[in-house]
Amino acid sequence: MSISGDQNNPYGRPQPAPYGQVPAPQNPVPAQQNPYAQPPPQGPAGGYGYPAAGTPLGAPGVPNGTGRGMSGWLWAIGGAVAASAVWGSLLFATGGFSSGPSPDLAGYGYTGDLCADTSMTPFENADLKAEASTGTASKDANPQHSGAQQTSLDIMWCNTSLEKENASSSGYSSIWLSNTATLHKKADPAPEFADSYRSYEKQDASTGYRVEAVPGLGDEAFLVTRKDDGSRSSSSYVILGVRDGWMTYQSTWSNYASSGSSTKQPTADEVATMLKTSATDTLKRLQNSRSR
Repeated sequence: MSISGDQNNPYGRPQPAPYGQVPAPQNPVPAQQNPYAQPPPQGPAGGYGYPAAGTPLGAPGVPNGTGRGMSGWLWAIGGAVAASAVWGSLLFATGGFSSGPSPDLAGYGYTGDLCADTSMTPFENADLKAEASTGTASKDANPQHSGAQQTSLDIMWCNTSLEKENASSSGYSSIWLSNTATLHKKADPAPEFADSYRSYEKQDASTGYRVEAVPGLGDEAFLVTRKDDGSRSSSSYVILGVRDGWMTYQSTWSNYASSGSSTKQPTADEVATMLKTSATDTLKRLQNSRSR
């Protein structure tokens, strides 16, 4: 179908506004300068380079989501993320993100032979000596030592069987001294240390135990004595526990003499004095120990 010449192209002339005439702006907006040539907003307006709240996109110095403005912001964010990653790596490498405190070993070191560092002088002064070995095998050695280095703990042991000098062959008697030193590398033993020894007083036993603090030995120390020990008792059981930083040390004494034995046994008070003197000297040696 042909279109007659009196039909005008509806798209060839301005169309009337459907909502009436739009009034001319009273304050025309002047031409904008290049927004990227202006410095970023500072201070209260936006702070740290961010625009103030309510500032429209496209305003001077504000990225509009396209072009160089957004690219600049992305570079700034990317640089901050990269710097944070580097800083985080350094913290991980140096233990900055460690979940717990560093162990306070108070200068103590691991030794594979605790017996070599154990002071036996107080016992020797009381006419006590290590019993002769009964064989050549390591299980027959006296004293016996062992140790283990692990992720959370380094533990050292020394067990010694003692006897009186010129002891009578009549009857039976035995003296056993056991020493243990532990380096706590993951957990501080301080919160539980005192209670572990005070708990002896809570035991429901016919004999019971006496627990007393020992001043001047490590950060804290406790002496545990079985109550039925008298000055002339044929047996005694005494424990000395010491904590110095994250190092704990325990010395355990037990002795027994049959009714037919004529060998005089040391009293609990004498044993306590020997244990405290030995521990003082032994801990000084352990502070100078090196892994071997």
